[in-house]
Amino acid sequence: MMNKVIAAILVLATIGSAKAQDSLTNTIGKPKKLDLSNRPNDHLVLQYGVAGWAGNVPDSAKPGGFSRFFNFYFMLDKPFKSDPHFSLGIGAGIGADNIFFKDKIVNISGTGSTLSFSDRSSGGDRFNKFKLTTIYVDVPLEIRYAQHPENPDKGFKASFGVKAGFLLKAYTKGKNYQNSSGQSLYGSGYIRKEYDKRFFNSTRLAAIGRIGLGHIALSGSYQFTSLLKSGAGPAINPFNIGLTLTGL
Repeated sequence: MMNKVIAAILVLATIGSAKAQDSLTNTIGKPKKLDLSNRPNDHLVLQYGVAGWAGNVPDSAKPGGFSRFFNFYFMLDKPFKSDPHFSLGIGAGIGADNIFFKDKIVNISGTGSTLSFSDRSSGGDRFNKFKLTTIYVDVPLEIRYAQHPENPDKGFKASFGVKAGFLLKAYTKGKNYQNSSGQSLYGSGYIRKEYDKRFFNSTRLAAIGRIGLGHIALSGSYQFTSLLKSGAGPAINPFNIGLTLTGL
């Protein structure tokens, strides 16, 4: 899916660049000087949408419900002198993935060497609602395209690149502890949180891309590196698809 997003961005950026060349020349065909000093540069990037897991994910570990992500980044933007339609964006911020499960437990505080997943089919007590949250400090690096270099907030925009992440926190949150028959043991408002990072890779590397108009874009990412350490569980490659809001 991520390959298709990147391919679409490249094709549309090429088409947009060809159409926009006329706006960069004057009536006698000479390059027109552009004033980029006060242009909005998408310094603030907010992203929200659906999160999921790809890779060799067993049935016992498959998420359920509406898993979601939220990212916010502060970025710098440097236009290319050779073609101001394109620029380099680099920044830093926070990315959080919330993966939800139904009638399952992810035992991140377990004493074994492998992260264990269990569901109601194996018997025993379970949480009715359960989620795994991972929070990263991310450093995105992207090539940006803007149809209108002097005012990128109007017209077609696209970007593609990579981001490196450093794991800050990993925790689980379970709500409404139930017995094997589905009866609540401590009341529907009972919540338990557990924190532990030892099963998770401390860094991540992902492809990123977005395409849109003005301040709104459709975005996606695919993580090349596995969520879990080697030997700690299945090879899981997180991905997300959502909306991006840019400004400033």
